[in-house]
Amino acid sequence: MDTHATEYRIEGDGTDIRSLPKISLHDHLDGGLRPQTVIELADEVGFELPATEADDLGRWFADQSDSGSLVEYLKTFDVTTAVMQTRDGLARVAREFVNDLAEDGVIYGEVRWAPEQHLTRGLSLDEAVEAVQAGLEQGVDDVRRQGSRIRVGQLITAMRHADRGLEIAELAVRHRDRGVVGFDIAGAEAGFPPSRHRTAFDFLATRFMPVTVHAGEADGLESIRSALFDGRALRLGHGVRLAEDLTIERQDDENTYVSLGPIAQWVRDREIALETSPSSNLQTGAIAAWGDELVDHPFDLLYQLGFRVTVNTDNRLQSGTSLTRELALLSDAFGYDLDDFEVFQLNAAAAAFLPLDDREDLVEQIQDGFDEG
Repeated sequence: MDTHATEYRIEGDGTDIRSLPKISLHDHLDGGLRPQTVIELADEVGFELPATEADDLGRWFADQSDSGSLVEYLKTFDVTTAVMQTRDGLARVAREFVNDLAEDGVIYGEVRWAPEQHLTRGLSLDEAVEAVQAGLEQGVDDVRRQGSRIRVGQLITAMRHADRGLEIAELAVRHRDRGVVGFDIAGAEAGFPPSRHRTAFDFLATRFMPVTVHAGEADGLESIRSALFDGRALRLGHGVRLAEDLTIERQDDENTYVSLGPIAQWVRDREIALETSPSSNLQTGAIAAWGDELVDHPFDLLYQLGFRVTVNTDNRLQSGTSLTRELALLSDAFGYDLDDFEVFQLNAAAAAFLPLDDREDLVEQIQDGFDEG
């Protein structure tokens, strides 16, 4: 699916969603490759693919990802990471990643990836991070030459099933002045709580490194509790199963009366951002407790209750999506308009792992862009 070739407009006022300034907080580097790039890089390293034409390979990723299981969904990354094991491969993917974000109207993007998964061809952890940073900077330069601007930062991720959390945390801190803005843990959530990496999180806290944690996707409230307590998470990756801590007391024709449990209350009161990814949440079964259609997603309930919801893609290749498309899908499901979209972007700006002055600059860019929109 070429999401950049599709035009998405807000029903009613006709605003071109792609032209609006947007912020991407939850977007995986190894989930954002162009199918043609996968083919060319696989040819260079001798990796056999399930399909050798770009359209066919794109469909394969989408089909494999639409399983209703996070574990099955994650298997597609065996293919993408296999072609991201060299300095040139990492740099190319990162460069194209930035160009694709800019084409989608993104003005600030945080790019998360796990360096420990990119060492099979001899790169060290530091060399891998440097290769990605070089590619990101090349992408930013490309965008500038085209007359636009974009800012990006790396989120260094540790795999939650591995035992390298502290090592990866130290890596993130080493590169914090060279492109890294924060830390994350990712991978199979159930059975691998954030508490397993408490030592890493303790280290990061002493270095004032901001943390987001994948939680509330394939596991429930205890995973979220651990992300908040053990991880000191400032944001929750997905976080949709926080809705398990909401109780609908009663409804009438105009109102829904909801009580919040202690975890939900904490997250809302402290404005801890939820990095929701609607299409991905459907694909992995993250919202199975509420249904299997986007209209069943608890996103709208969380938004109406005042949670700091943000909209993200998670993995643009696996979900065949873009940030523009995710916003359009939400608009179709819940009737959102330009004002709602602006709230989502302002939420993301407030939650970005940037200094306050830089976040305020993002806010101005968003407000100016939406005024023009």
